[in-house]
Amino acid sequence: MTEISETHTGLKDRRADALGDLRLLPDEIILAILASLGARDVSRVACVSSVMYILCNEEPLWMSICLNNVKDHLQYKGSWKKTALLQEHMPNGYIEPCEKPLHFDGFNSLFLYRRLYRCHTTLDGFTFDNGKAERRKDLSLEEFCHEYDGKKPVLLAGLGDTWPARSTWTTDQLLLNYGDTAFKISQRSSRKITMKFKDYVSYMKVQHDEDPLYIFDDKFGEVAPGLLKDYSVPRLFQEDFFDVLDRDQRPPFRWLIIGPERSGASWHVDPALTSAWNTLLCGRKRWALYPPGRVPTGVTVHVNEEDGDVNIETPSSLQWWLDFYPLLADEDKPIECTQLPGETIYVPSGWWHCVLNLETTIAVTQNFVNSKNFEFVCLDMAPGYHHKGVCRAGMLALDKGSFENGKIDAFCDKDGLNYPDLTRKEKRVRTYQPGKDPDNQSARNGACKSYDLWNQDFYYDINFLSMFLDQEKDHYSSLWSSSNCIGQREMREWLCKLWVGKPGMRELIWKGACLALNAGKWLECTAQICAFHGLPPPTDDERLPVGTGSNPVYLISDSVVKLFVEGGLEASIHSLGAELEFYSLLCKVNSPLKDHVPDVLASGILFLDNGSYTIVPWDGKGVPDVIAKCNLVPAKCMEDGFSFGVWSKKDFEYKKAGASTYESISSAECAGIWPYIITKRCKGKIFAHLRDTLPRDDVLNLASFLGEQLHHLHILPHPSLNGSIHLPLDNGFMDEISDKIGIPAEWEIFIRTLARKRKDISSRLTKWYVLSFREVLKIDLYLLSNY
Repeated sequence: MTEISETHTGLKDRRADALGDLRLLPDEIILAILASLGARDVSRVACVSSVMYILCNEEPLWMSICLNNVKDHLQYKGSWKKTALLQEHMPNGYIEPCEKPLHFDGFNSLFLYRRLYRCHTTLDGFTFDNGKAERRKDLSLEEFCHEYDGKKPVLLAGLGDTWPARSTWTTDQLLLNYGDTAFKISQRSSRKITMKFKDYVSYMKVQHDEDPLYIFDDKFGEVAPGLLKDYSVPRLFQEDFFDVLDRDQRPPFRWLIIGPERSGASWHVDPALTSAWNTLLCGRKRWALYPPGRVPTGVTVHVNEEDGDVNIETPSSLQWWLDFYPLLADEDKPIECTQLPGETIYVPSGWWHCVLNLETTIAVTQNFVNSKNFEFVCLDMAPGYHHKGVCRAGMLALDKGSFENGKIDAFCDKDGLNYPDLTRKEKRVRTYQPGKDPDNQSARNGACKSYDLWNQDFYYDINFLSMFLDQEKDHYSSLWSSSNCIGQREMREWLCKLWVGKPGMRELIWKGACLALNAGKWLECTAQICAFHGLPPPTDDERLPVGTGSNPVYLISDSVVKLFVEGGLEASIHSLGAELEFYSLLCKVNSPLKDHVPDVLASGILFLDNGSYTIVPWDGKGVPDVIAKCNLVPAKCMEDGFSFGVWSKKDFEYKKAGASTYESISSAECAGIWPYIITKRCKGKIFAHLRDTLPRDDVLNLASFLGEQLHHLHILPHPSLNGSIHLPLDNGFMDEISDKIGIPAEWEIFIRTLARKRKDISSRLTKWYVLSFREVLKIDLYLLSNY
């Protein structure tokens, strides 16, 4: 913040008297604090002093307050303050004075001035095209694949000339046909906001926001199906590996984009390193693009070291062009172009891009996975964080000495690259600063050379990037990043469907599966188990794990091989032990349920011993030597009983519950140990695949059958405790439940486990980003005080 002195204005600076000790804070910090308050509280703070009145009447502040409290379709009422107060159902007597704000002299703020300028600047002459982005027309599929696909962006003319959308996707026509249709609005808010199109058009006509709302709706095909008939996927982008998924399974992939002047998309890399095409139907867009690994100036990349979640801090597109672009040296400027109506731009995998609408624009865009970017998509959804950082921030994402330089040197030498000694200044934060790449000839020479390499340190090559995978992380036992565009189970199902549906591309699909799932490792483990038990080796059709569970499962001929890996060795051995005890109990009491549960053919433990696989059969009783060496033997172990059975598992879950990070066994000597089970393969299909086709009578019969089996399950006698569990006192909790009469001893562990989970629920919800901070603070109001 910069203040204008009293001698130049002749007016006394009112800041010190009006703000008191808060005068030491920059205006942007004070406004950030105010944004955390509600509308009524901000209105009260505005009465404190003249400067607080000025700050509390900033429209961007009220815009933030309003968007954070939208409960229904948003309706803009001419100003954000008025809109927010109407949301609070304030009487008109309080709202009318807002239209006649007070004015005060003697206060100056460079921050507020710059923001005001961005709110009212016009972009009529804001067109720039330096020739770096190529323009092509009548490009053949062969030329596109050879010259551009996965390599560099290109502007394509004529791909949508025959679309009805070329004439019908105007503001007036859409208003006529879809005025009452509510579309999603993209804005920096944790809430999903929608506006009816007629209300959005009214907003566009009167708004003066520095970062205006714009329609960015991935469900437009569902809310306005007629729009899907107005365009088709251009012939150059027909291949899309996500097509094998049902519509409700595939991640968001197409968007309707409508925005006024000054709106746009800030710097980002498309989700999961997919590629994209964007066709403009109305208006003009200004694009800026950087190749993979080249983080734009002013942008910070955060990669969470626990789950690989990627977050990007970036100014708005308008702010970047006004405040950062002028500071760039010529060699540091991005590839730029102005997209005109009817043109389609192709953005390759991993490319940074930023878009600014120069006038009201209407466009449609789709992301896709094809044979050129498939491996990158699989790599990005692999567990860990190093590779995600390198894909986006290049070598700036690395610690000094994080990886064996010999491996990187070996790769770089064959391509004429080198790997200097790099350091990072801030953990998990990556920025690119201008002027630090003086030898970058690609920026000077434009698109005439390969854009795979922008400096001597980084190469956007799948073999190079895969070296940064964390070998200790595994798909089944690691945290799944919330920034991944698809879930873990959906990821495995997608690969299985590709394997079946595209047999001619299995070599490529296998490479992707090895990156995302470490499929080669699990196939080798399964082959060892099959050989030991005399089962046929996996065929080509059986190479990928199947199912939607949390462990690798393979269908081998008439058998099912399941390896237990979820949660680490301690959780896995308890899962297998409890499962074997359950099977044993079914047979012991001759339960009718056993007729509907697959027979257990074999079970055991596979482990690496001096680089070779060894298998020890195990029926769940006793403790195998390989497990005993890992110090996993329960405190009171039954030599002939199920040492890792049901109650031992519950004891383990109790110890794990409530802990922010449970320290399971993960030493080097226990890393390569996998319990497994082999069962008889059931015939038929999964109910989830049949639910939409079964007649009602069949569904009712099935429900009745399942209810009967559930009854058999409930009347099973539970295993005896036999003193196998010893629970220490837990902050007086035993005293609380000791007075409760009639609680069976077996329930104690369940109650105490629930109590532990209850204590830690706030931190877990915060970590999972399920609820906002305010909602987490109120979570105790929704929890039962007793069980």
